[in-house]
Amino acid sequence: GLPPSCAPRTERRSGGMSYLQQQEHPRVTPRSTAHHAVQDDVHFSVGVVCKGIPTLHWSFMSGWVSRAIGTWQPGNFTNITADYSGRVQPFTNGSMVLSNLRLQDAGFYVLTVTEEGGNSRDVGFVLKVTEVLYEDLQYLSVSALALGCVSALLMFGMWLLDKLYHHVRAWRRRKRMPGTFTCYSHTRVCECVF
Repeated sequence: GLPPSCAPRTERRSGGMSYLQQQEHPRVTPRSTAHHAVQDDVHFSVGVVCKGIPTLHWSFMSGWVSRAIGTWQPGNFTNITADYSGRVQPFTNGSMVLSNLRLQDAGFYVLTVTEEGGNSRDVGFVLKVTEVLYEDLQYLSVSALALGCVSALLMFGMWLLDKLYHHVRAWRRRKRMPGTFTCYSHTRVCECVF
């Protein structure tokens, strides 16, 4: 394992919990669970203290998927994979910000710190990503608006049919009942009886 001078220290800024991972052999142990919504940014906060320049490697695991996120050495190089290009901001202390979260980003994130001598140590994080509530509300409001418009059109159509029905009914009643009406001819006015 790494000497205590080169150990990843995780820090959680909101919600408490600060610890230093102490382990004899490198292994992946979930130490922190973060809950974020789609399109949020998550800050995986660690503090690597090391003599020399460590190599920092972040990877992602979920179900059957395992992929590299990026590798960097503070002050020397940064190599972020194409899958995460533009969404990852690496820091020299080993921390990483992952922007614009997607549902597929939910899973297990591992930071492997390797010192110049080849010894390494891992620290892991679990990320849970949920759908944004306002998208559900937006869908619900659009659906309610659409249903309101359809119901308004149906009510207007029923009102027109009701008016037509009463007009036809009155016309048929007049047609069946004998009555009088005034006829106009060119020379005289006459009354006709049915």
